[in-house]
Amino acid sequence: MIKWLRSESFTAWAFMTPGLLLLAVFVFWPIIYSIPLALTDYSVISDTHYVGLDNFETAFKDRNFLISIWNSLVYVLIVPFLQIFSILMAVLVNSRIPGIKIFRTTYYIPVVTSMVAVALIWSWLLGNNSVVNYLLMQAGVISKDIHWLSDSSLALYVLMFITMWKGLGYYMMLYLAGLQNIPQDLYEAARVDGASRWRLIVHITLPLLRPYILFCTLISLMAAIRVFDEVYVLTKGGPGTATLTSSLYIFQKGMEQFNFGYASALGLIVGAVIAVLSIIVFRFNRKGGVNPY
Repeated sequence: MIKWLRSESFTAWAFMTPGLLLLAVFVFWPIIYSIPLALTDYSVISDTHYVGLDNFETAFKDRNFLISIWNSLVYVLIVPFLQIFSILMAVLVNSRIPGIKIFRTTYYIPVVTSMVAVALIWSWLLGNNSVVNYLLMQAGVISKDIHWLSDSSLALYVLMFITMWKGLGYYMMLYLAGLQNIPQDLYEAARVDGASRWRLIVHITLPLLRPYILFCTLISLMAAIRVFDEVYVLTKGGPGTATLTSSLYIFQKGMEQFNFGYASALGLIVGAVIAVLSIIVFRFNRKGGVNPY
Protein backbone atom coordinates (compact mmCIF):
# COMPACT_ATOMS: atom_id res chain seq x y z
CA MET A 1 0.00 0.00 0.00
CA ILE A 2 2.73 2.42 1.04
CA LYS A 3 4.69 1.48 -2.06
CA TRP A 4 1.67 2.31 -4.25
CA LEU A 5 1.16 5.61 -2.44
CA ARG A 6 4.70 6.58 -3.41
CA SER A 7 4.31 5.47 -7.02
CA GLU A 8 3.94 7.74 -10.05
CA SER A 9 0.55 6.13 -10.69
CA PHE A 10 -0.82 7.42 -7.39
CA THR A 11 0.58 10.89 -8.05
CA ALA A 12 -1.03 10.94 -11.48
CA TRP A 13 -4.44 9.88 -10.16
CA ALA A 14 -4.19 12.40 -7.31
CA PHE A 15 -3.77 15.22 -9.81
CA MET A 16 -6.40 13.90 -12.20
CA THR A 17 -9.14 13.14 -9.67
CA PRO A 18 -10.38 16.74 -9.12
CA GLY A 19 -10.62 17.29 -12.88
CA LEU A 20 -12.36 13.96 -13.44
CA LEU A 21 -14.88 14.74 -10.70
CA LEU A 22 -15.67 18.10 -12.31
CA LEU A 23 -16.05 16.40 -15.69
CA ALA A 24 -18.33 13.77 -14.17
CA VAL A 25 -20.59 16.34 -12.49
CA PHE A 26 -20.73 19.03 -15.17
CA VAL A 27 -20.21 17.06 -18.41
CA PHE A 28 -20.85 13.32 -18.18
CA TRP A 29 -23.86 13.42 -15.85
CA PRO A 30 -25.75 16.12 -17.83
CA ILE A 31 -25.17 14.12 -21.04
CA ILE A 32 -26.50 10.92 -19.46
CA TYR A 33 -29.42 12.73 -17.81
CA SER A 34 -30.41 14.40 -21.08
CA ILE A 35 -31.20 11.01 -22.69
CA PRO A 36 -34.28 10.14 -20.57
CA LEU A 37 -35.18 13.85 -20.41
CA ALA A 38 -35.36 14.01 -24.22
CA LEU A 39 -38.15 11.43 -24.11
CA THR A 40 -40.39 13.67 -21.99
CA ASP A 41 -42.06 17.07 -22.20
CA TYR A 42 -40.34 18.28 -19.00
CA SER A 43 -40.75 22.04 -18.65
CA VAL A 44 -40.47 22.80 -14.88
CA ILE A 45 -43.80 24.68 -14.81
CA SER A 46 -46.11 21.77 -15.74
CA ASP A 47 -46.48 18.04 -15.21
CA THR A 48 -44.00 15.82 -17.01
CA HIS A 49 -45.22 13.19 -19.47
CA TYR A 50 -43.42 10.51 -21.44
CA VAL A 51 -43.61 11.41 -25.15
CA GLY A 52 -41.31 8.81 -26.66
CA LEU A 53 -39.53 10.03 -29.79
CA ASP A 54 -41.92 12.91 -30.44
CA ASN A 55 -39.28 15.52 -29.58
CA PHE A 56 -36.91 14.08 -32.18
CA GLU A 57 -39.68 13.91 -34.79
CA THR A 58 -40.59 17.53 -34.05
CA ALA A 59 -36.95 18.57 -34.33
CA PHE A 60 -36.61 17.33 -37.90
CA LYS A 61 -39.75 19.30 -38.85
CA ASP A 62 -38.64 22.42 -36.98
CA ARG A 63 -37.54 24.91 -39.65
CA ASN A 64 -35.62 27.12 -37.22
CA PHE A 65 -33.71 24.14 -35.85
CA LEU A 66 -32.74 23.01 -39.35
CA ILE A 67 -31.60 26.57 -40.13
CA SER A 68 -29.56 26.62 -36.93
CA ILE A 69 -27.89 23.32 -37.87
CA TRP A 70 -27.08 24.71 -41.33
CA ASN A 71 -25.63 27.90 -39.85
CA SER A 72 -23.50 25.81 -37.48
CA LEU A 73 -22.22 23.73 -40.39
CA VAL A 74 -21.37 26.92 -42.28
CA TYR A 75 -19.52 28.07 -39.16
CA VAL A 76 -17.31 24.98 -39.49
CA LEU A 77 -15.81 26.58 -42.62
CA ILE A 78 -13.57 28.65 -40.34
CA VAL A 79 -11.77 25.48 -39.16
CA PRO A 80 -9.38 25.00 -42.13
CA PHE A 81 -8.62 28.74 -42.33
CA LEU A 82 -8.04 28.85 -38.58
CA GLN A 83 -5.60 25.95 -38.72
CA ILE A 84 -3.71 27.24 -41.78
CA PHE A 85 -3.24 30.74 -40.35
CA SER A 86 -2.35 29.33 -36.92
CA ILE A 87 0.38 27.14 -38.41
CA LEU A 88 1.76 30.04 -40.45
CA MET A 89 1.73 32.27 -37.37
CA ALA A 90 3.45 29.54 -35.33
CA VAL A 91 6.16 29.18 -37.97
CA LEU A 92 6.63 32.96 -37.89
CA VAL A 93 6.85 33.29 -34.11
CA ASN A 94 9.15 30.26 -33.93
CA SER A 95 11.78 32.15 -35.88
CA ARG A 96 14.49 34.24 -34.26
CA ILE A 97 13.20 37.72 -35.03
CA PRO A 98 13.91 40.65 -32.66
CA GLY A 99 10.88 41.41 -30.49
CA ILE A 100 9.10 38.15 -31.38
CA LYS A 101 8.31 37.40 -27.70
CA ILE A 102 6.39 40.66 -27.42
CA PHE A 103 4.48 39.76 -30.56
CA ARG A 104 3.61 36.30 -29.12
CA THR A 105 2.31 37.87 -25.91
CA THR A 106 0.33 40.53 -27.75
CA TYR A 107 -1.29 38.00 -30.03
CA TYR A 108 -2.22 35.77 -27.10
CA ILE A 109 -4.11 38.53 -25.26
CA PRO A 110 -7.46 37.87 -27.09
CA VAL A 111 -7.28 34.23 -25.94
CA VAL A 112 -7.28 35.15 -22.25
CA THR A 113 -9.88 37.87 -22.72
CA SER A 114 -13.49 37.02 -21.95
CA MET A 115 -15.53 36.26 -25.07
CA VAL A 116 -18.21 38.62 -23.79
CA ALA A 117 -15.65 41.44 -23.51
CA VAL A 118 -14.35 40.64 -26.99
CA ALA A 119 -17.89 40.67 -28.37
CA LEU A 120 -18.63 44.03 -26.75
CA ILE A 121 -15.46 45.53 -28.25
CA TRP A 122 -16.38 44.23 -31.70
CA SER A 123 -19.94 45.53 -31.31
CA TRP A 124 -18.41 48.97 -30.76
CA LEU A 125 -16.11 48.52 -33.77
CA LEU A 126 -18.80 47.19 -36.11
CA GLY A 127 -22.09 48.55 -34.78
CA ASN A 128 -24.01 51.61 -35.93
CA ASN A 129 -21.70 54.56 -36.70
CA SER A 130 -18.85 52.12 -36.24
CA VAL A 131 -15.16 52.89 -36.08
CA VAL A 132 -14.42 50.44 -38.90
CA ASN A 133 -16.89 52.15 -41.24
CA TYR A 134 -15.43 55.54 -40.39
CA LEU A 135 -11.87 54.40 -41.13
CA LEU A 136 -12.88 52.68 -44.38
CA MET A 137 -14.75 55.79 -45.53
CA GLN A 138 -11.79 58.02 -44.65
CA ALA A 139 -9.57 55.70 -46.68
CA GLY A 140 -11.98 55.87 -49.62
CA VAL A 141 -12.65 52.13 -49.56
CA ILE A 142 -16.41 52.49 -49.05
CA SER A 143 -18.83 55.33 -49.77
CA LYS A 144 -21.58 54.45 -47.28
CA ASP A 145 -21.96 52.58 -44.01
CA ILE A 146 -21.87 48.79 -44.08
CA HIS A 147 -24.23 47.13 -41.61
CA TRP A 148 -21.80 44.45 -40.53
CA LEU A 149 -24.02 42.86 -37.87
CA SER A 150 -27.49 43.65 -39.19
CA ASP A 151 -27.05 42.61 -42.83
CA SER A 152 -28.34 39.05 -43.15
CA SER A 153 -25.85 38.27 -45.90
CA LEU A 154 -22.87 39.47 -43.84
CA ALA A 155 -23.60 38.93 -40.15
CA LEU A 156 -22.73 35.22 -39.93
CA TYR A 157 -19.39 35.70 -41.71
CA VAL A 158 -18.53 38.64 -39.48
CA LEU A 159 -19.15 36.45 -36.42
CA MET A 160 -16.97 33.73 -37.96
CA PHE A 161 -14.18 36.28 -38.43
CA ILE A 162 -14.43 37.35 -34.78
CA THR A 163 -14.31 33.74 -33.60
CA MET A 164 -11.26 33.09 -35.77
CA TRP A 165 -9.56 36.28 -34.58
CA LYS A 166 -9.98 35.26 -30.94
CA GLY A 167 -8.93 31.64 -31.41
CA LEU A 168 -5.90 32.24 -33.61
CA GLY A 169 -3.52 32.90 -30.71
CA TYR A 170 -4.62 29.76 -28.84
CA TYR A 171 -3.99 27.41 -31.75
CA MET A 172 -0.81 29.27 -32.64
CA MET A 173 0.61 28.46 -29.19
CA LEU A 174 -0.31 24.77 -29.54
CA TYR A 175 1.43 24.59 -32.92
CA LEU A 176 4.38 26.51 -31.51
CA ALA A 177 4.76 23.82 -28.83
CA GLY A 178 4.71 21.23 -31.60
CA LEU A 179 7.30 23.09 -33.66
CA GLN A 180 9.67 23.36 -30.72
CA ASN A 181 9.53 19.58 -30.26
CA ILE A 182 10.70 18.88 -33.81
CA PRO A 183 14.40 17.83 -33.79
CA GLN A 184 16.45 20.63 -35.33
CA ASP A 185 18.93 18.19 -36.84
CA LEU A 186 16.25 17.21 -39.36
CA TYR A 187 16.17 20.78 -40.65
CA GLU A 188 19.94 21.04 -40.65
CA ALA A 189 20.29 17.81 -42.64
CA ALA A 190 17.70 19.01 -45.16
CA ARG A 191 19.43 22.38 -45.53
CA VAL A 192 22.72 20.62 -46.21
CA ASP A 193 20.92 18.76 -49.01
CA GLY A 194 19.78 22.12 -50.43
CA ALA A 195 16.12 22.08 -49.35
CA SER A 196 14.33 25.41 -49.62
CA ARG A 197 12.31 26.90 -46.75
CA TRP A 198 9.08 25.88 -48.45
CA ARG A 199 10.25 22.25 -48.82
CA LEU A 200 11.24 22.23 -45.14
CA ILE A 201 7.69 23.18 -44.21
CA VAL A 202 6.04 20.70 -46.60
CA HIS A 203 8.30 17.70 -46.01
CA ILE A 204 9.31 18.12 -42.35
CA THR A 205 7.16 20.60 -40.46
CA LEU A 206 3.69 19.56 -41.61
CA PRO A 207 4.20 15.76 -41.38
CA LEU A 208 5.64 16.05 -37.89
CA LEU A 209 2.90 18.43 -36.82
CA ARG A 210 0.21 15.94 -37.85
CA PRO A 211 -0.77 14.93 -34.28
CA TYR A 212 -1.20 18.59 -33.38
CA ILE A 213 -3.18 19.28 -36.55
CA LEU A 214 -5.57 16.45 -35.71
CA PHE A 215 -6.05 17.65 -32.13
CA CYS A 216 -6.50 21.31 -33.07
CA THR A 217 -8.86 20.45 -35.92
CA LEU A 218 -11.07 18.38 -33.65
CA ILE A 219 -11.38 20.91 -30.85
CA SER A 220 -11.90 23.82 -33.26
CA LEU A 221 -14.54 21.79 -35.11
CA MET A 222 -16.46 21.15 -31.90
CA ALA A 223 -16.04 24.77 -30.80
CA ALA A 224 -17.36 26.04 -34.15
CA ILE A 225 -20.54 23.96 -33.88
CA ARG A 226 -21.06 24.90 -30.22
CA VAL A 227 -20.39 28.62 -30.75
CA PHE A 228 -22.63 30.66 -28.48
CA ASP A 229 -21.13 33.66 -26.63
CA GLU A 230 -20.35 35.97 -29.54
CA VAL A 231 -23.61 35.11 -31.29
CA TYR A 232 -25.68 35.76 -28.17
CA VAL A 233 -23.97 39.04 -27.29
CA LEU A 234 -23.68 40.51 -30.80
CA THR A 235 -26.75 39.39 -32.76
CA LYS A 236 -28.89 37.03 -30.64
CA GLY A 237 -29.38 34.97 -33.80
CA GLY A 238 -30.53 37.86 -35.97
CA PRO A 239 -31.25 39.50 -38.23
CA GLY A 240 -34.10 37.03 -38.55
CA THR A 241 -32.43 33.64 -38.34
CA ALA A 242 -29.29 34.64 -40.25
CA THR A 243 -26.96 33.91 -37.31
CA LEU A 244 -29.10 31.45 -35.39
CA THR A 245 -26.72 28.65 -34.38
CA SER A 246 -27.64 25.31 -32.84
CA SER A 247 -26.34 26.18 -29.37
CA LEU A 248 -28.27 29.44 -29.31
CA TYR A 249 -31.46 27.72 -30.44
CA ILE A 250 -31.09 25.03 -27.76
CA PHE A 251 -30.54 27.80 -25.20
CA GLN A 252 -33.68 29.59 -26.37
CA LYS A 253 -35.78 26.44 -26.13
CA GLY A 254 -34.37 25.39 -22.77
CA MET A 255 -33.56 28.50 -20.77
CA GLU A 256 -35.97 31.02 -22.28
CA GLN A 257 -38.99 28.85 -23.10
CA PHE A 258 -38.36 26.21 -20.37
CA ASN A 259 -38.95 23.38 -22.84
CA PHE A 260 -36.17 21.25 -21.39
CA GLY A 261 -37.35 17.95 -22.87
CA TYR A 262 -37.27 19.33 -26.40
CA ALA A 263 -33.98 21.17 -25.76
CA SER A 264 -32.42 17.89 -24.56
CA ALA A 265 -33.49 16.16 -27.77
CA LEU A 266 -31.95 18.98 -29.82
CA GLY A 267 -28.76 18.72 -27.81
CA LEU A 268 -28.49 14.99 -28.48
CA ILE A 269 -28.99 15.56 -32.22
CA VAL A 270 -26.26 18.22 -32.28
CA GLY A 271 -24.02 15.87 -30.29
CA ALA A 272 -24.59 13.20 -32.94
CA VAL A 273 -23.66 15.69 -35.69
CA ILE A 274 -20.42 16.53 -33.86
CA ALA A 275 -19.65 12.81 -33.45
CA VAL A 276 -20.14 12.16 -37.18
CA LEU A 277 -17.92 15.09 -38.17
CA SER A 278 -15.26 13.98 -35.67
CA ILE A 279 -15.24 10.48 -37.17
CA ILE A 280 -14.80 11.99 -40.63
CA VAL A 281 -11.82 14.03 -39.37
CA PHE A 282 -10.28 10.88 -37.88
CA ARG A 283 -10.82 9.03 -41.17
CA PHE A 284 -8.85 11.71 -43.02
CA ASN A 285 -6.11 11.78 -40.38
CA ARG A 286 -5.69 8.13 -39.48
CA LYS A 287 -2.05 8.55 -38.62
CA GLY A 288 -2.63 11.71 -36.63
CA GLY A 289 -2.26 11.59 -32.87
CA VAL A 290 -1.16 7.96 -32.73
CA ASN A 291 1.99 8.01 -34.81
CA PRO A 292 4.15 10.78 -33.40
CA TYR A 293 7.70 11.21 -34.44
